[in-house]
This record gives sequence, C-alpha cells and structure tokens, in this order.
Amino acid sequence: MSLVVKWCLLRCLYTCAFYAFFGNAWSVDLLTLYRIAQNDDPVFEIARHTREATEQKVPQARAGLLPALSISGNDGRTRAQTTFSNQSTVDRNVDAWTWTLQLTQPLVRLQNVFAYQQSTLQADAAEAQFTQTLHELILRLAQAYFDTLIAEEAQMAAEAQLRALDEQWRQAKRGFETGVRAITDMHEARSRRDDARALKIAAENEVEIKHSELERIVGPVNGKLAALGSAAIMPEPQPADVQQWVMQAREQNPAVRAQKSTVDAAEAEISRNRAEHLPTVDLVASRGASYSSGSLTTPLDYSTNTRSMLASVQINVPLFSGGATNARIEEAIANRSKELARLEDTRRRVTTDTRQAYAAIINGQARIEALESAQIAGENAVKGNQVGYRIGLRTNMDVLTSEQQLFATRRDLSKARYDILLQGLKLKASVGTLTESDVVEVNRLLQER
Repeated sequence: MSLVVKWCLLRCLYTCAFYAFFGNAWSVDLLTLYRIAQNDDPVFEIARHTREATEQKVPQARAGLLPALSISGNDGRTRAQTTFSNQSTVDRNVDAWTWTLQLTQPLVRLQNVFAYQQSTLQADAAEAQFTQTLHELILRLAQAYFDTLIAEEAQMAAEAQLRALDEQWRQAKRGFETGVRAITDMHEARSRRDDARALKIAAENEVEIKHSELERIVGPVNGKLAALGSAAIMPEPQPADVQQWVMQAREQNPAVRAQKSTVDAAEAEISRNRAEHLPTVDLVASRGASYSSGSLTTPLDYSTNTRSMLASVQINVPLFSGGATNARIEEAIANRSKELARLEDTRRRVTTDTRQAYAAIINGQARIEALESAQIAGENAVKGNQVGYRIGLRTNMDVLTSEQQLFATRRDLSKARYDILLQGLKLKASVGTLTESDVVEVNRLLQER
C-alpha cells in the first residue's frame, strides 16, 4: 500500500472519529440554516421555478411585435397520363420544385401590444410573489427555529424541575424516617416528582416534533442550535408609530404589490380583447423560385424556371366572430372586478397583520420586563422557602410550589423573548423590507450553548 493511500485512509478515519466524538457539540445558527433553506426548502424551490416560468411570458408576448421569418418549399415528381383532343393518351413525367422565403412584420396589431404589456405585469406579479415567498421562508424558518429552542428550554426546565423534586422527595423521605417530617410531606413530594417525570417525557416528545418541523425546511440538522443569551437586548420597532408601518404595508407589502400588478394585467386583458375588433396591418415581403420540367395540361412539353419577389401591405378587418370577442371582453371585465376585490381584501389583511405584529412587540416588551421581575422574585422565594423548610417554618409544599412557579416563569420569559424576535421579522415582512440582513441582525443575538 502506497504512502498516499495510507495517508488518505488515516485522514478519513480521523475525520469520522472527529464527527463521532465532537460533531454533536457543534453549534448551528439561524443564518446558516437560512442559507441552507434557500437551496433545500421544497416550497421555496417551487416558488423559484414558478417565477422563472412566468418570466418567459414576456419574450413570448414580445414575439408578437417582432418580425417573423419563414421558409417553405417542396420538391417532387409527378407521373400522369394525359389525353389532348381525343388523341392517344401520352405519359407525362414532370419534375418540379419550389421554395419561398417570407418576412412578416406587424405594423398595427394593438392586441399584441396589450398582450406584451400584460406579460410584463404578470412578470412583476410573479417577482412580488417570489419576494413574498422569500419572506415566508424566513418566517417559517424562524418560527421552526425558535419553537425548537423553546421546546429544548422547556425540556431542560422539566429536567431541572424533576431533579429538584426528586431531591425534595429524598429530603422528605429522610425527614420522615428520622421522625422530623410528616408522611404527608413525603407523599406530596413523590406525587409532584411523578408529575414532573410525565412532564419531562411530554417535553422530550415536543422537542422531537419541533425538530422534525425544522428539518422539513432545511433537511437534517447536526449540532446544537445557537440560542439567545441572557443579556441580549430585544430590538424595538423604528419608527415607533404603528400608523406609519400600516401606511407602508398597504403599498409596499409583496402580496399587495403582486395583487396590484394582477389588477393592471386584468386591465390589459380587457384592452387586448377590445383590440380584437380593430383592423390589423402587416408588412409582408417574400422571395422565391420555382422550376417545372414540363406541363401536364398542354400538348407542348417545355420547362419553366421562375424567380419572384413580393412586397405588400396586408390589411385585415374583423367583421363578425359569432360574439366570441364580446364574450371575452365581458369575461375580462368580470375578472378585473374580482382582482380589485382581492386587492382590497389583501390590503385589509396586511393592515391587520401589521397592527398585530406591532402590538405584539410593544406588549411583549412589557411582558418581558414583568417576567424578569417575576423571575428575580421567584428565585428569592425559592431560596426563602428552602431556608424556611430547613428550620421548620415552611412546608415541603411551599418549596415545591415556589420552584414550580420559578420554572414556569423562566419558560414564559424565554418564550416571550423569542416571540418578540419573530414578531419583529413579521413586522418587516408586512412592509416588504425583510431581507437577509434582518436575519443577520437576529443571528447576532444568538450564541453557542
């Protein structure tokens, strides 16, 4: 075995061992998963290809305004028997070929002009819809990421609570055995410990569920997720005026922009169908040649060779199409009214979402302050009850209740902090300004665990 092969094998073994022992210790952050999701998320992939397909409507419609060039021809032999003026039948074999090169340039085709305008508006709508899908990808990923972190912290809280309750049960059992505690303290501690064990199992299942939802977006996730640090400062909305956010959202939200382009495309569809009543004018130029070795219809058998050039202006005036054009016009008018109603519905929905996101951030800030105070008070209460329990001034139930309240407060505080981050992303998405830089800003608040 050569030295090169040995070196490659050793390197592979080292890499596998490194992943086996240290791979789980690696930290994965939100920004890394976002960039993975841009390539691996099936929903985003569908949106990307939808936009690409819609963009091709523009060159298709533009082709109706540009020249069309075609060439046609044929080459063949005809075998026939011909009789002239009751004379005997003669065999005629004729070789013939022909070709024609034709150029057609539309001069006046208003329906094609409106069709081109419609295609550009449809492409604009597709671009806005793609932007909306990008925003939804960020929000879906952030939601799944934060939900997983919340579930993991709830699991850690459940494990800590179980350890504390197990220790309380052990202390109550020792106290009962030495005669300084009542048997009810031991039973109460055991009951709470068993309840905590069930909550721990439920928390583990919730982690699996949330982790699966995250992997549905980005695929397998190896390593621990970076989480919020305790000193992280929650961002506040700027400007601090909900009405300015609402006004911007009603005009710049991607869903609103997409629907506005759809309304304009419906207007172009009406104009396109009305233009079907108008005359069309085309410039037609052609050049061709033909050859025939003889004739089937004349007694004289002579060959012909012809070359020709043609330039003309063709006018077509539609008169009646059985009412189909009028029906298409009425259909397009109805579709425009439908899209206008959808535009108003989209604006109302965006207004509601913007107000809710803004209010959630403001209320969340106040909730975080209250929970931080409650956490400090809860920690002091646990310490006080533990001291009181040791000197006989507090019961075991007092200690267990204060510890459970503290764990619940920590869990609610963690969830409130992640909720504010998510609502901040939703607020920026509602006004159409959510980008990767916002993901970077949130990612800076996260740190390895």
